[in-house]
Amino acid sequence: MNVLLRWLLDMLLRFTRTLDLPLLAALGALMVIGVAVLYSASDESTSMAIAQAARYGVGLAAMWALSRMPPTQLRNWTPYVYAASLVPLVAVLFIGAGKHGNHWIDLGVFYFQPAELLKLSLPMMVAWYLNRSPLPPRLPVVLAAGVIIGLPTLLILKQPDFGTAMLVALSGAFALYLAGLSWWWFAAAAGAVAAIAPVAWMFLLRPYQKARVLTFLDPERDPLGEGWNIIQSKIAIGGGGFTGKGWLQGSQSHLNYLPEHTTDFIFAVLAEEFGWVGVVTVLALYLFVIGRCLWIASEARDGYSRLLAGALGLAFCVYVVVNGGMIAGLLPVVGVPMPLLSYGGTSAVSLLAGLGVVMAVRAHRPVHSR
Repeated sequence: MNVLLRWLLDMLLRFTRTLDLPLLAALGALMVIGVAVLYSASDESTSMAIAQAARYGVGLAAMWALSRMPPTQLRNWTPYVYAASLVPLVAVLFIGAGKHGNHWIDLGVFYFQPAELLKLSLPMMVAWYLNRSPLPPRLPVVLAAGVIIGLPTLLILKQPDFGTAMLVALSGAFALYLAGLSWWWFAAAAGAVAAIAPVAWMFLLRPYQKARVLTFLDPERDPLGEGWNIIQSKIAIGGGGFTGKGWLQGSQSHLNYLPEHTTDFIFAVLAEEFGWVGVVTVLALYLFVIGRCLWIASEARDGYSRLLAGALGLAFCVYVVVNGGMIAGLLPVVGVPMPLLSYGGTSAVSLLAGLGVVMAVRAHRPVHSR
């Protein structure tokens, strides 16, 4: 019996040796909370909760597989991964479906969102390219990195999906920032965006996108129309109080006042049912995940690993800030899911796969003897 236990323990250690257990524990807690809140938000739909749990299982398998790949191997494969991820991004423009454009490809079993792949493959590609040149990057390198970032960003804007496009672009920009790019580059980019904003408003933004901006500025201008979403979200958040109404007791979602309560606005369901205590708990878990990613990046021994892990950690932070700001009325509604809480498969799998890459950076870090 002792021999069998030792063998089982040894097999378990071999199986989990590349996983970062503190990071995995925080992610596991978020997934458990996510399934519980989704079960309530979906009117106690067991099938939806099981489907999301199955997606988490696929994501964890991808995390485990990627955590076992040395960063040197990931680096060698990066250009091919980036190129392959662009193929469905082009295809979705012709065969895709969506509420306001072409965002998903119907694979029969599930809907696949190609843009989610770029949240991993783009920072990989930017880190790969920057690692080939001395840092901080010079003008030609910055311009080439801008092309790498701009191509998928424009394809996603073509769908159109402004929120995801901005998140994908930021994931690449974070790699540039971590490479030591001067602040004035980012100030210049912000100035350029501000300069073209009037042109974009007149000729590029669609009516529903303009309505989202106007609603953000004044939700009460159309309280029963465009402003309904954010008003009901604020009511749900405020109704939760300190400890919440209790699991399965949220009125805004169960009475169908809160729209998109299983996807974009699921964090409002959490706030209503678990209150300030639940919100702080989840935000603390998110903060730990982000901090752990940045710590792993700081401990990396090569430029590619450091840039990639840091960019993925900062991108994760932006996902949380954008969705949290959106449901609180601090940012326009852009359709960005809350990581590991919102219902959806491609988003969860790509996110867990990216964190598997971060774990690979930690697991395969070379140890130098003194």
